[in-house]
Amino acid sequence: MVLDAWSRWSPAGLPTLRWDPEACQERWSRGTSLILEGPPRFDPESLEPLLLPVLDELSTIGEGEAEAISRFAEAWDAGRLTPVALLPGLGSRSEGSRPDTLEISGDLLSFVTYLGLRPALEAYFADVKGHFSPDIWDAGSCPFCGAPPSFGDLGEDGKRWLCCALCGGRWTIGRLRCPFCDNRDAKTLTRLAAEGPEEGYLVEACDVCRGYLKGVDRRVRWNAGSALIEDWGTPHLDLIARRKGYWRATPSLIQLAPLES
Repeated sequence: MVLDAWSRWSPAGLPTLRWDPEACQERWSRGTSLILEGPPRFDPESLEPLLLPVLDELSTIGEGEAEAISRFAEAWDAGRLTPVALLPGLGSRSEGSRPDTLEISGDLLSFVTYLGLRPALEAYFADVKGHFSPDIWDAGSCPFCGAPPSFGDLGEDGKRWLCCALCGGRWTIGRLRCPFCDNRDAKTLTRLAAEGPEEGYLVEACDVCRGYLKGVDRRVRWNAGSALIEDWGTPHLDLIARRKGYWRATPSLIQLAPLES
């Protein structure tokens, strides 16, 4: 249902960031994600065809989730909750209600944000993505929307690319480096590599902050799909990481399931 909503939705009339290359690169050289100085001014009504299917799906998970989604929808309809309030790093700048005052779990709210805003943010940054140069950005967060990475790709050249599930951005980072806490000690960076039919899939985790990132080595799995498809298609890797006590910065269906003892 969510993917159908994505395919039917049109970004026509949606604001687009149209900075020139120099304006973008000046901000990236300062370590500033573009969204911090160029936040999108989305019309809430234009996003509702994307948000409503997500809210409907999440409300079926359980009674508690249904009540939380009802509070979210009420605040949204009343104009107390704005699109900017949902964006990582920008919520404190918004007017009206903050999501954390609505008694909605962080995991549930992440699903609303990532599934409900992805097409809009992808369209918003479409023009400036062509200005990006990997060697100018040296941070673990997305250079466009500021969100944490959701997936990692090892390219054919051996470079490690991080992928953003919120806006579709991609950037490079050192292979021996945690994107969440910047730990660079090889002794406390763990890699769990799949074998056999799943060779090429991996989980990269940090034993300092306990964050993890799934990924795929495209030198091995040359026919792997996009980062988003590969991420959604490997929930069992999330389960393995979760059982080992690692946490994930971006949403996964595993996060909405009770932790097995």
